[in-house]
Amino acid sequence: MTSPIPHILGIGGTLRAGSSSEQALRLALRAAERLGATIEIIAAPDLDFPAYQPETAASVEAAERLVAAARRADGIVVATPGYHGGMSGLIKNAIDYMQALADDPSPYLQGKAVGCIVTAAGAQAGGSTLASLRATVHALRGWPTPLGVAINSATPQFDRDGDAVDPKVGAQLEALAGEVVGFQHFRRRAFSPEPVEAVPA
Repeated sequence: MTSPIPHILGIGGTLRAGSSSEQALRLALRAAERLGATIEIIAAPDLDFPAYQPETAASVEAAERLVAAARRADGIVVATPGYHGGMSGLIKNAIDYMQALADDPSPYLQGKAVGCIVTAAGAQAGGSTLASLRATVHALRGWPTPLGVAINSATPQFDRDGDAVDPKVGAQLEALAGEVVGFQHFRRRAFSPEPVEAVPA
């Protein structure tokens, strides 16, 4: 029997310490934790895998940790910078390793809500990258949350404590976390067998 407490995995960031995408990811996960979820994060330094090759993927120990974490997660939050209209190569490469989930009883990210976050220096780059990330989640049979968050990183968006400078950004990340956690509660209610009342003879 699965735990009634949702477990949410966060994936993302850049190799630069304190990147805006990692700060956004951590803020969303803190919001999920306040909603009662347990959380786990695999940030960019732990996603620096060799380029994905199907023949050698199983031998990449760090990638196996990501695959195992995705397998046990009820929901996922992915945060990427926007590079030239798409997600970073680092994040896309890490996601490609999830091919290892193809033969699971619930293949890939089936049944998991996935919150998508993009930070980019400009609205246009953020929008196109968010669309690309959502399409990738769909390809992995995940359920992108209705709300995706695109943050303009042309100006500082987070303070030294990791909180959003703009309250609207903080509210969006909190709402995204609520959708990821809430989807799992809804899904469990939807698929839990209801008690059947006896019909009088």
